[in-house]
Amino acid sequence: MSLTVMAFCVIVFCVGGVFSTRGEVMHKLAKRKLCADEECSHPISMARALADYTGPDCRFINIRQGQIVYIYGKLRGKGRNFWQGTVQGDYFGEQSTTLGFFPKSIVRELQHLGTELVEMPTVDWDFYC
Repeated sequence: MSLTVMAFCVIVFCVGGVFSTRGEVMHKLAKRKLCADEECSHPISMARALADYTGPDCRFINIRQGQIVYIYGKLRGKGRNFWQGTVQGDYFGEQSTTLGFFPKSIVRELQHLGTELVEMPTVDWDFYC
């Protein structure tokens, strides 16, 4: 292989590694979930955090006591102790809005936003990091 071709391959490999970001599908916490609609795009309810919570990995969100949490999904079966939601932050705050899981025991529901819930299977995307 010529020196030019080898240099080109090294450059492509190095630059490609810098610009490629790859996510990872993590272990599913449950096979089924409850949502307000078939896309889980509308919140089920609003809750207030009773305690601070730091998630153990990228599937989970960090929550501070007193924050408002919008709940978009409630896991069923073996994962029934976890809900999925977002934390209401400051508009100009440093924390971006991220959908993630948290233990249902650290929040108290304040207001239900829908009446009927849809039960559906979880998908790999629910647990993607």
